[in-house]
Amino acid sequence: MQRRPLYTEEERLRRDATVWTLVQGILAPIQFLIFLVSLGLVTRFMLTEHGLAAAEFSIVVKTLILYTIMVTGAIWEREVFGRYLFAPAFFWEDVVSMLVLALHTAYVVALYRGSLAPTELMILALAAYGTYVVNAAQFILKLRAARLDKSSARNDAVSDQMMSAAQMGSGR
Repeated sequence: MQRRPLYTEEERLRRDATVWTLVQGILAPIQFLIFLVSLGLVTRFMLTEHGLAAAEFSIVVKTLILYTIMVTGAIWEREVFGRYLFAPAFFWEDVVSMLVLALHTAYVVALYRGSLAPTELMILALAAYGTYVVNAAQFILKLRAARLDKSSARNDAVSDQMMSAAQMGSGR
């Protein structure tokens, strides 16, 4: 059974034409680098109980970039699929993204209110980061699927050209 391609031809054209594709392509690796630095700072605090302020600051920065990528991603989804969130092609990625956003937001609220102890805050941040990793993996798999779709479409086009050439060569 062949799966539905990630993008229709019209969606692929809209994806390639919108500036939001480039914006997402720039923000995603920046967010990942911020995540790695922050994860290191959180881990350092959890192991040594030193560097709390740096860890907290890094999580807030990670949350701000997350909000940025979520808003611009919703705009991208609107441009490509005609809806801001939960387009069928990215439904489950969007569902997990909402959980990622909720956990990051819970961290910022708890930090602002002072409602959790530092270690509890870091555990919440690590939960948010765990869901972020799952979500990032979802998107990487989607990118791979899109590349496979593109490769398959190219192979189909080459096959069609070869069939046409063979048919022309056989006088059909």
